[in-house]
Amino acid sequence: MLKTIIQASENFCIHQVREPYEIHNNIIKTRTLIAYIDIEASNNVMYRVYLAISPSFAQRISTLMIEEDESDENTLIDMTLETANLIVGSAKVLAEESGKNQFNISVPHFEKLDVFDFEYDYAKVVKIQKDEMIIAIKELN
Repeated sequence: MLKTIIQASENFCIHQVREPYEIHNNIIKTRTLIAYIDIEASNNVMYRVYLAISPSFAQRISTLMIEEDESDENTLIDMTLETANLIVGSAKVLAEESGKNQFNISVPHFEKLDVFDFEYDYAKVVKIQKDEMIIAIKELN
């Protein structure tokens, strides 16, 4: 499942952000905008997908999507939620097309603006220049 979500995040970087990116494992404890989407796999197992986005990453998305160069906190939260929805929604489509690991998604929720300190089973970091986005998955069952 993480592989499909990472593939969707790569597609997001290529087609939406249009900037070079890298994927790594080094999660740094820094202040992020944290959103999550709960998903139910086809085997009825529930997962929570977290996206912890640096404010600069959220600002990058805000500049691209709504052409705001200096967004307020509420707008950055909205961009975080929209990014979570776009990436996990795209992963759902990729999973359906492949016929593997299909799942249903809920609506995204904003958790907090703070250090990402949640327990998780798997995680990766997407980095564009100095901007980072943590994608983490936790099984809930």
